[in-house]
Amino acid sequence: MSELTLSSLKKSFAGTDVIKGVDLDVTQGEFVVFVGPSGCGKSTLLRMIAGLEEVTSGEIVIAGKTVNDLPPVKRGIAMVFQSYALYPHMSVYENIAFPLRVEKLPEDQVRTRVSEAARVLQLESRLQQRPGTLSGGQRQRVAIGRAIVREPRIFLFDEPLSNLDAALRADMRIELTRLHKKLGATMIYVTHDQVEALTMADKIVVLNAGRIEQVGSPLDLYHRPANRFVAGFIGNPKMNFLAGTCTAASGEGITVDLGPLGSITLPRPGSAALVGQTLEIGIRPEHLSLDDEGGFSLTIRPGIIERLGIHTVAYAPLPNGDTFVALFEGDPPVADETDIVVSVDPALCHLFDEAGLAVGLATH
Repeated sequence: MSELTLSSLKKSFAGTDVIKGVDLDVTQGEFVVFVGPSGCGKSTLLRMIAGLEEVTSGEIVIAGKTVNDLPPVKRGIAMVFQSYALYPHMSVYENIAFPLRVEKLPEDQVRTRVSEAARVLQLESRLQQRPGTLSGGQRQRVAIGRAIVREPRIFLFDEPLSNLDAALRADMRIELTRLHKKLGATMIYVTHDQVEALTMADKIVVLNAGRIEQVGSPLDLYHRPANRFVAGFIGNPKMNFLAGTCTAASGEGITVDLGPLGSITLPRPGSAALVGQTLEIGIRPEHLSLDDEGGFSLTIRPGIIERLGIHTVAYAPLPNGDTFVALFEGDPPVADETDIVVSVDPALCHLFDEAGLAVGLATH
């Protein structure tokens, strides 16, 4: 059952199209993440769902009811913002209870809901403190508690972890994932951080310039990106792209001439119409190995090497000026300004046509 449906949704500001026709279904209980670069429209789309931005055209349906003209308080949603937006002069208890007092709920119901939210968020010992005495993570939990007590149909999160340091963000990702499982609620979460998207989402919506590029599970987007944009956005370090000319294509494989880097044949069916076209090979850094037995090999000379303990990242210039990135497990014997041979299984490579669309699918 769809908890939320967006149909041909558009938004314009002063004649400039920001959201350019979005269609999306979110089922009850899903954790959906909107991800994309800055300016792609993800926060605007979330604010339209919340009722904080008017819809230029299209329809927003929540639980079977069109809500375009309803104010935020009537939509059955609760929103957690990037800034905590807590009242500094109020206790944690009163901050969490505030929306219930606005609704004029009886005091016993207020007490019950606040106590349950505090228990879920492990804030029971902090209820009489003021926000200024709390850590960033604790303040964000208070903001989430204020959303929980409203018992909404849909939780909306607008980059709620971006003000936290890296270690605390990692901890809060786990807490939010645990909270979703505990509540079984529908959650829509906006972030520009693909790590948050990959680790938290049931379903990822990749946005670019006001349009949806692809919708799917984290592993769907990682293994089967629909186009070059999604392939380059999902994954860290980013995918390498090597441009070349298709020299052969049949039911058995597609061969691409990469100039000074050699030639590669991908074991997937291709149309003869590809011959002569400029194609791009996509290679994920983590799929490279330090040998010449993977099927396609090239020699690179790293200029920068990052040793991170669990893995090593090498950055090498290519003849066309691009940077080629290779990721190896552990601490292999690679050195600055020293040639190394790396290889990849062609079956793991991705292929994109002149329009940037995926040609066939990489295996995994």
